[in-house]
Amino acid sequence: MTAQHLVLLPGLLCDEAVWTRQRAGLAPVTTFVPSYSDLRSINAMALSVLAQATSPRFALAGHSMGGRVALEILRLAPQRVERVALLDTGMDPIAPGAAGEQERAGRLALLEKARRSGMRSMGAEWARGMVHRSRLDSPLFEDILAMIERQTPATFEAQIEALLTRPDVRPVLEGLRCPVLLACGRQDAWSPLARHEQMQALCPGARLVVIEDSGHMSPMEQPQAVTAALAAWLAQG
Repeated sequence: MTAQHLVLLPGLLCDEAVWTRQRAGLAPVTTFVPSYSDLRSINAMALSVLAQATSPRFALAGHSMGGRVALEILRLAPQRVERVALLDTGMDPIAPGAAGEQERAGRLALLEKARRSGMRSMGAEWARGMVHRSRLDSPLFEDILAMIERQTPATFEAQIEALLTRPDVRPVLEGLRCPVLLACGRQDAWSPLARHEQMQALCPGARLVVIEDSGHMSPMEQPQAVTAALAAWLAQG
């Protein structure tokens, strides 16, 4: 595997801990995990990552919300991205009508719980839908709760606003000509496999890898499988 620069984008309420095993397993590739601070739009997050990334060109991998940030980076500055990996993510804006209102209400209810009871208490409820059922109340689940607890309600509010105003990135997917990896946990109930199959249909050159026995948090749940998929993508000509 040829060494190169790899920017790793975390998802909602996540930090560099999501990518710990990948950063170790992909050495000597130079990796960088940016912070979104309390930015309130996907566009602002993408601009911030472009400003933070020191290499003029880099490989780009995004998990969950980070996948949406990755696609916005590709829309803004495609010349800087050598290749892109999108894990457990999506492409659509918030749905119109009742479905969109239901999503908005659900996210805001979690925010209210975080304000009232704390981030860890909110995370203990929210994260149960994020992992394979075999990992509930496991040491890994505790690691996820600790990561959520490192965030603040203000950050949560900002990231919720970013997701509720997320753009439609179908046109970006259709225009991709670089090596593209799509990866998804088989049991991801939050960003299901069917959605990634739809993304691949829009980007036929993409490789779709199913991460077995994994929910939404595939880089942490199945680190070896995710690292292997990324290594193959990085080696792709």
